[in-house]
Amino acid sequence: MLVKPSLLIGTLLIIFLASCQLDTSHAGHDHSAMSSDTTSIAVPDTIPGSPARTAMADVGESHVHMEYHSPAVRGRIIWGGLVPYGQVWVTGAHNATSIHFSKDVTIADTKIPAGKYAFFTIPGQDEWILILNKNWDQHLADNYSQAEDVLRLTVKPEVIEHTERLRYDVTETGKQSGRVTMSWEKVRVGFDFNL
Repeated sequence: MLVKPSLLIGTLLIIFLASCQLDTSHAGHDHSAMSSDTTSIAVPDTIPGSPARTAMADVGESHVHMEYHSPAVRGRIIWGGLVPYGQVWVTGAHNATSIHFSKDVTIADTKIPAGKYAFFTIPGQDEWILILNKNWDQHLADNYSQAEDVLRLTVKPEVIEHTERLRYDVTETGKQSGRVTMSWEKVRVGFDFNL
């Protein structure tokens, strides 16, 4: 029996397309400790600009969700250069980095009501100031006002291995606790929170 070439090609194409379908079995499942950053892959970074990224985790019954833009080092002097010391920084690029807590949290003895906030920092060589600000919908720090801060926290920066692209991570550290970190170049800063 002879099979027509067009029928054979059509059948093979259907089999091929069926085998290439994306796995959607994770839809609706827990995505705790998820980060959309792919900088850990050992390939050269060729992505232009500062792409939009997210980082999120479920901590207890709370969901923490961050949205930010991720610039690359690209051989530049970052601290005290591209990012000046002693000035409010958007801690990313373009729009203000935002963080949303679905439930009230406590950070360093300060109760933070559920909601969405801008995350700013003031980098320093020995200390950083981490800031949560009510005005999350702004370009860079153009409309930043200290009067809208809900939290200012002084932390020591940690020296880490080179991280080419700015990256946020939200991790569950206990049943009712978590940690948010920002890593870029050779610096990491962060804060712990409790429900």
